Amino acid sequence: MATFTSTLPDDLLLRLADYAKKLSLPKNKLIENALNLYLDHLKRAEYVKSYRQAAQDDDILMVAEEGMADYLNQIENAAG
Repeated sequence: MATFTSTLPDDLLLRLADYAKKLSLPKNKLIENALNLYLDHLKRAEYVKSYRQAAQDDDILMVAEEGMADYLNQIENAAG
């Protein structure tokens, strides 16, 4: 595991210390958990953005609609 050193505003460090104490966690674990949650949030935001862009792309919509039509045909054929 690598070591990372950073500076934070005093008020943020106080909040960090308070929550670390309340949760009985070391401050570095609380920072690690918070950073993981935030990075996951950013990744989800990227997906949302890409889906919104895809929704505006006529070519992608056409491919999706063709795929749905094929899927519907498969379901209908399987149902007999």
